[in-house]
Amino acid sequence: MPTDQHIAAGLLGRVAHGRVAASVRALPFLAPARHIVVADRLLLRMHKGHGHHRVCAGSVVAYGADNLASAPVGTERWSVHIVGWCESAEPTDAQLERFGPGPLRVDGSPFEAVYLEIAPSLATVHSLGITASATHPNEHNK
Repeated sequence: MPTDQHIAAGLLGRVAHGRVAASVRALPFLAPARHIVVADRLLLRMHKGHGHHRVCAGSVVAYGADNLASAPVGTERWSVHIVGWCESAEPTDAQLERFGPGPLRVDGSPFEAVYLEIAPSLATVHSLGITASATHPNEHNK
């Protein structure tokens, strides 16, 4: 029987981006990250220019990703959240290839990659069921 961590790893492998959550001086923040699943860990690529990696490395962080806006009609929508210890990482050449190219710019500055690794100690998976209609997800905002 698969555990929530196994299910979470499988779902995270289906999407490329998520958000890492941490705190700076007791104030929470979210930062976007590209991720890949490597064995029992999550490897993140972030923009170095904001310095978020310095706050995350050496502390417990949360990471979340989902397919809420991208699930095709007729497929299940899900959300995954993991909590675990985060450290700086040096990806292998094979892992760098899996990440693919990074963005050219982030908030107007040249993208400079930095890598973190999360060892999950808690995983939560939420299933929102199958989409029943072809209505655009943002149609309620019109």
